[in-house]
Amino acid sequence: MKTIKGPGIFLAQFLGDEAPFNSLDTIADYMAGLGYKGLQLPTWDPRVIDVKQAAESQTYADELKGKLADKGLQITELASHIIGQLVASHPVYDEMYDNFAVPEVRKNPKARAEWATQHLKYVAQASRRLGLKASASFTGALAWPFLYPWPQRPAGLVETAFKELAARWKPILDVYDENGVDVAYELHPGEDVFDGSTFEMFVDYLGGHTRANINYDPSHFVLQQLDYLQFIDLYHDRIKAFHVKDAEFNPSGKQGVYSGFAGWADRAGRFRSLGDGQVDFGAIFSKLSQYDYDSWAVLEWECCIKSPVQGAAEGAPFIESHIIEVTTKAFDDFAGTGADEAFNRKVLGL
Repeated sequence: MKTIKGPGIFLAQFLGDEAPFNSLDTIADYMAGLGYKGLQLPTWDPRVIDVKQAAESQTYADELKGKLADKGLQITELASHIIGQLVASHPVYDEMYDNFAVPEVRKNPKARAEWATQHLKYVAQASRRLGLKASASFTGALAWPFLYPWPQRPAGLVETAFKELAARWKPILDVYDENGVDVAYELHPGEDVFDGSTFEMFVDYLGGHTRANINYDPSHFVLQQLDYLQFIDLYHDRIKAFHVKDAEFNPSGKQGVYSGFAGWADRAGRFRSLGDGQVDFGAIFSKLSQYDYDSWAVLEWECCIKSPVQGAAEGAPFIESHIIEVTTKAFDDFAGTGADEAFNRKVLGL
């Protein structure tokens, strides 16, 4: 077994226009001061990384790593969630998703998808230069508007959507393979790949592509009422990244999983700061350690009640307290007798 790395923190939710959250230097100092050892960098924010330059220049990549190392920090993964979202999106979301892209490809879904595809290939190359093994992302969605089977879906609609989704991702995943990097998809409502069943369908259409993997985030499973512990038993060999994020689900006579179009504070299912929700992180860290997960435990903070400042401050010690220093010996070694084949046969009466 191997010991999980951490604590790390995903910077996306903390970046802003005011110091210390408006540059990599200052936010890195801030997070290091809170006890974080790793940073997950959002590749769509040029304040933290120029992903094209990182893909093309080893010097730039080394300088970026070195700058963070001087602060006692490592890069956990490069994250490309909102870029992956643009690889495949249903037209109903075009207006909203345009803001995820650079101005020159807006109002042009085909150009936007091509831009996103190239960005993701840069992420693969940049990850290799930075010495990273995985990158977190979303799959995007073509079938999501048809999640509930009413009105009745046309026969083959979902299959057509997943065939197209896989066709768009296959050349991207091939570039990741060439660079020795996994794509760790965050299984997330709003994406076509949001649970174990849809992940399996996606991988099947990809012909079992070994670079199609999982960013494990139990919060999304709580909101879906999915068994997030058994999920690890089923898919541990594909879990290559880990978002430590809490959530709660409190159904009532008025709301269930769909939460009645309510805002986040009033939903039956909502994200919470670490320790304020219902996720059994003790069991999660135990299972991941049991299955030899040896990458990072990264805080993704989202909470509709607590401030991000308090959430970040509490997150590092919370993760640190859950990391298991895995044992190198059996607890009953003291009672071992030592044996060989002849002795074992004697014990068995053979």
